[in-house]
Amino acid sequence: MVAGGMGDWPGRLAVVCALALAGAGCGQERQDDGAPSGEFDLDVTGASFPAEQRIAQPVTLALEVANRGDRPVPDLAVTIETEPLDGGRARVSFAQRREDAALADSSRPVWILDEGPAGGESAYTSTWAVGPLGEGRTRRVEFKLTAVQAGSYTVAWRLAASLEGDASLGGGRTRGEFDVRIADAPVPARVNGDGDVVRGSDGR
Repeated sequence: MVAGGMGDWPGRLAVVCALALAGAGCGQERQDDGAPSGEFDLDVTGASFPAEQRIAQPVTLALEVANRGDRPVPDLAVTIETEPLDGGRARVSFAQRREDAALADSSRPVWILDEGPAGGESAYTSTWAVGPLGEGRTRRVEFKLTAVQAGSYTVAWRLAASLEGDASLGGGRTRGEFDVRIADAPVPARVNGDGDVVRGSDGR
């Protein structure tokens, strides 16, 4: 067979594919093919988190999220971050970051997360992806917490329609914050007739 004829076509195709950018051809799809794009209309119709709390008190941070748009939201994502008390430090969920080389983990919890949104874990440490939200539907997103560090804090929240693609949000309420004070005194506790520890008003 003469070089350059049809007989070496498979080899030439393999070389072309090897040189092409990943996902740009040779039958391969781009990694971002199918990622959501365009505008989605989300609106938080209710947001609650007790402004006055105590050490060891169980509390719930809750957001009521409505899809006001004409198409489903692909993967509702909620980011929660506690504003740092000292400027310049990174924001983290339900915690404060400390600059101390002796600490294996520089984040010191303000609240312990007892239960997050079901199935909401993501690769992002401060973001929970809670799944699709159909057209005209509403979802309650809850974080059940226990306060462990006294002080005054600002907890910010924001929404996204997806963790992938270039989806944007419409004009609804999609971000906000809570100002919270945690008192030193622990919540009152007692033992009931069944031998269980019962704490005062649990904030739920």
